[in-house]
Amino acid sequence: MLENFVASLAEWILSISNGEIMWVAFYAGLFVALMTSLGAMVAIFAKSLPEGGVDFALSFAAGVMIVAAFTSLILPAIESTGSFAPAGIGIALGVLLIYAIDRFLPHEHLVKGYEGPKSMKDKLRKVWLLVIAVIIHNLPEGLAVGTSLVYNLEVGLVTTIAIGIQDFPEGTVVSLPLAAIQKKRLTPIAMGVLSGFAEMAMVLVGAYFFTLFSWLLPYGLGMAGGAMLYVTVKEMIPEIYRGEKNQTLVTLGFFVGFYVMLFLDSMLG
Repeated sequence: MLENFVASLAEWILSISNGEIMWVAFYAGLFVALMTSLGAMVAIFAKSLPEGGVDFALSFAAGVMIVAAFTSLILPAIESTGSFAPAGIGIALGVLLIYAIDRFLPHEHLVKGYEGPKSMKDKLRKVWLLVIAVIIHNLPEGLAVGTSLVYNLEVGLVTTIAIGIQDFPEGTVVSLPLAAIQKKRLTPIAMGVLSGFAEMAMVLVGAYFFTLFSWLLPYGLGMAGGAMLYVTVKEMIPEIYRGEKNQTLVTLGFFVGFYVMLFLDSMLG
């Protein structure tokens, strides 16, 4: 039944896109951008999340990303060639790419604080540094959606749905801390929307590039998977396990996200 739903959704998307993968990528990118934007709009109604809410939301996202990195990206990369080499090279490239961005692009995390060139620390407002950090997180997610759609439409749609689901709490996590340091409520919402459309742009870039250079797709799938794993292991998990108060809640959030993505992946049969 569930696999039939995905097949029907794929057929419908293709019909409204006239079979053009870039239009499919556009609709998928729009979906993840809107989910992030809707999450950001929570800042209009709430001054803060319940205690542990941020940790649960981030750990849920981490669970989704860990499973998606393997089931939608790394394993398909290996299966498409029957060899580990392209996937392995792609993973290394993805890790190096996000490592370089993480090191040389100024940004700030809520807990870990500022990262990037020290000379840029005082040249950007804190609100922009926080937004840049979220955009860095969103880039691998957009690349994952774009590359998986090119590889296989049904796999890509499942990835899109999963990334969209976890983008809602991510959008909330972005907007509420910004709302706490901004007097105008619309500013954090606009920043959350901006991060969502940055992710959409990466969906389109990934889909376009690997449509043109389809022979590089196994490397691209591995690269997206490696980038997502790097962000999850290096950035998200240290953030959510920073304290001792909510460790049970954090672990629960991780496995909820883990099961959601695994369940969605099972829709492919």
